[in-house]
Amino acid sequence: MSQQLKPSTFSHHGKLWGASAKDWATIQEHTCIPVYNAVLAHLNIDQTTVHLDVGCGSGVAAHLSSQRGAKVTGIDASAALIELAQKRVPEATFSVGDMEQLPYKSDDFSFVTGFNSFQYAGNPEVALHEVRRVALPNAKVVIMTWGQPEDMEAAHLISALKPLLPAPPPGTPGPFALSDEHLLKDFARRSKLKPIEVFDVNSPWVYPDLETALRGLSSSGVAAKAIAHSSIEQVNQAHKTALSAFRNSNGSYVIDATFRCLIAEL
Repeated sequence: MSQQLKPSTFSHHGKLWGASAKDWATIQEHTCIPVYNAVLAHLNIDQTTVHLDVGCGSGVAAHLSSQRGAKVTGIDASAALIELAQKRVPEATFSVGDMEQLPYKSDDFSFVTGFNSFQYAGNPEVALHEVRRVALPNAKVVIMTWGQPEDMEAAHLISALKPLLPAPPPGTPGPFALSDEHLLKDFARRSKLKPIEVFDVNSPWVYPDLETALRGLSSSGVAAKAIAHSSIEQVNQAHKTALSAFRNSNGSYVIDATFRCLIAEL
């Protein structure tokens, strides 16, 4: 397939997302906990579930799923994040690898999630075809992405780094490429998945102080790329400027963020 000529997720994102793995694991990844819980509750995940989390990060979603009794497997491009995930969920199985070449046999999982991961894949459609291959017939597949940027405050923080990033290749999808409901459903259909429903979950970013906010925001792979292209000082200043509108009187920050979840099935 022609998509395979593009950079793989592992080669493109592995080092970036592992650059500040501990801060990602202890600060920023926790901002998605309300979304993870909403999805797991909505689909009644329990001890009968065999769950694959694609782009599992440091294992926060895997931990919540395992607490509900699911048998959990996770894969991520970052070795540093996988090391933290294994410590967080010792009973689960984790691997470092590519979304585009999942190291699992066909028809193996009853539940597959991509929490804010497929839009960052080197080859998103190839990754989703792989998901379809490893999922059991009638398995549920969840694709989580950003909500509509015009509807959430966090978009101001996401876009704050744009001037500090290298110019993307022509045709490169942006972070909100799958936020439109019709485009999100079409993405699933192209891989022969049947969209069932789409729902949004509010999951605000809450930081007790500026230092924590800057550490969390600079721990993403996108921030790591911006730091490499500019400097940590410039990235911190961009975040400080964007954060100023959300500072509370006690020095904490609360930024509204919305995530869009598509549930599909084979």
